[in-house]
Amino acid sequence: MAEDTPANETPEEQPPVQEPAPEEEQPVQEPAPEEEQAPAEASDGSAADSAEAPPEEATTGAQAPGQASTQDDEDDEDAAEDTPPAAREKPSIPGADLEVDLVLEGPDRPSDPYAYDEDGEPAGESGEEADVVEVEPVTATIDLAAHARYKATGKRKTAVARVILRPGTGVYTVNGKPLDIFFPRATLDRQIRQPLEAVGYEDRMDVVARLHGGGVSAQAGALRHGISKALIDADPNLRGELKRRGFLTRDARVKERKKAGLKKARKRPQFSKR
Repeated sequence: MAEDTPANETPEEQPPVQEPAPEEEQPVQEPAPEEEQAPAEASDGSAADSAEAPPEEATTGAQAPGQASTQDDEDDEDAAEDTPPAAREKPSIPGADLEVDLVLEGPDRPSDPYAYDEDGEPAGESGEEADVVEVEPVTATIDLAAHARYKATGKRKTAVARVILRPGTGVYTVNGKPLDIFFPRATLDRQIRQPLEAVGYEDRMDVVARLHGGGVSAQAGALRHGISKALIDADPNLRGELKRRGFLTRDARVKERKKAGLKKARKRPQFSKR
């Protein structure tokens, strides 16, 4: 029979058995292909050549001082291009910062480009402004006998003016009234006096006219048209100058007639969708 072990005795502890560590697998080096070995040979050859090269040729690869400064200048230019331009300050007077780009010839010409007029003469020497253009009267040969009468008819819109020119002192009589009373508006008064002032007879002839039809502006246009046509009757040589100034042109513009279904000539009633 097996001997019974006492209850108070413990079995002896045995040390753990250490297993041998597995051997680490070493990577297997595969031979490099022929194409990869070629550059290595080339590099070895170049290294040998560089080693055999004289020191003068070896220093040619270094950057020269002039090239370094050129590179620095290029870097500065690139940095200047990258920096945003400074904001332009708005001058207190518009156009004060602009420079005149006109080049004037001659040593005696001033820097002011507006000091000379179109003819090359200094502006302001004659005592008159350069931009003021005076209208010289046309030389006319009109018979100013006591019995001379020159008649014509002028029209504008629906106004009709029957005009008589006769020798006098420049008095205008329209429908038995003075000109300044019949036409109190200064612009219309000046418009009517233009033909006689253009030929230089504003103080040597009287105007007697009868007007009917149209409004105040149309009657003034008709009166000027009639006076111009009467001057052509007095001196045909004035036709070119008066026509150039537009005094003989018959203004055919009239009010357009009302159309059926419209409020006026072109104005339509308001459209309502609903």
